[in-house]
Amino acid sequence: MHGTIESAAKLDALRARATSLPLEQFDPGDPELFRTDTFWPYFDRLRREDPVHYCKDSMFGPYWSVTRYNDIMEIETNHSVFSSASSLGGITIRDIDPELRRESFISMDPPRHAAQRKTVAPMFTPTHLDNLALSIRKRSAECLDNLPRGEVFDWVDRVSIELTTQMLAVLFDFPWEDRRKLTRWSDIATTIPGPDGLVATEDERQAELTECAGYFARLWKERIEQPPKSDLLSMMAHGAATRDMDAKNFLGNLILLIVGGNDTTRNTMSGSLDALSQHPEQYRKLRENPALLDSFVPEVIRWQTPLAHMRRTALADIEFRGKQIKKGDKVVMWYVSGNRDADAIEKPYEFIIDRARPRTHLSFGFGIHRCVGLRLAELQLKIIWEEILKRFDHIEVVGEPKRVYSSFVKGLETLPVKIAA
Repeated sequence: MHGTIESAAKLDALRARATSLPLEQFDPGDPELFRTDTFWPYFDRLRREDPVHYCKDSMFGPYWSVTRYNDIMEIETNHSVFSSASSLGGITIRDIDPELRRESFISMDPPRHAAQRKTVAPMFTPTHLDNLALSIRKRSAECLDNLPRGEVFDWVDRVSIELTTQMLAVLFDFPWEDRRKLTRWSDIATTIPGPDGLVATEDERQAELTECAGYFARLWKERIEQPPKSDLLSMMAHGAATRDMDAKNFLGNLILLIVGGNDTTRNTMSGSLDALSQHPEQYRKLRENPALLDSFVPEVIRWQTPLAHMRRTALADIEFRGKQIKKGDKVVMWYVSGNRDADAIEKPYEFIIDRARPRTHLSFGFGIHRCVGLRLAELQLKIIWEEILKRFDHIEVVGEPKRVYSSFVKGLETLPVKIAA
């Protein structure tokens, strides 16, 4: 349960370790810190004492950590020195074998980035979102009306995964009966292979991604032979910048859109209920005044920070905040840390659903790579909570969430809840 004596003692011990460990031994990208939700004091200390920090040895190799809000924005907007290119390693702390790297528009630098991104942008225009809102509301209502009463169930599986997977199936015009494949492929794309992971080896991971590519290749062929439609696959099949993509670029963009549409929304949907459970006074405030949803939604997205970081690779030697970053160095921008930076956000460790400036956060990135679907993510979250507040006085979280073993995807695998009979 939240706040048990045992978990508080454990947290105190881990916090003490973050206080006593020499800075040169810090490895804030260790996925175990995220699985146990104990990374916070490490980033607090880095922001204070060493905001541009070098870790020389980790499971991901050496890397720089940038932990302050304004420094992250500066790295984000300096494309001439800090590259997203997949050929250099892409956007995550984990290095991918050069043979297996797949380009997507988020892992491209200007000017190529803009042309491919522009192809899918019409999906997220205000008019299109207005049309999507009707079906989001209908599916949200059906999902909530089918939830069990008076018994414990997993919110992540029954609500967060189900609704985001349905949304993805609509966006891609994907066969409805196979929609859970999208969830699986999203999880596989970001998982770290190992004995406790979704797959044991990188070969198994690649085999499932190859299955994903094959499935979508068949759908792509159908779209090319049909007149242009308003789904993402058709947009890419008929778009000048995307219709001639090679196989790796095709799969790279698919994975980007699947992960972007799945992980971020799903983990914020789960995180929103977890946050309200830990802050009952905010839950009460929201029930009494549902109009606060407009500020609640961006506050939850800041609070959860569903993708903990993005990575860049230095194209040249540069001095940044007094540190010598060398050409080829890996530079990790920790959004999760920037979103707790008191120099940029007032009372960052407080969950405040009526914040004056709730959109001051880095969860969607910044600059040209800012999430193309951010308005859709906010819309989904707003609608699900409008429908929850109509139906339920209270949804009780009855146990600790299980967290994802990842320092990239910051999410919940399970969240046990109960709705009163």
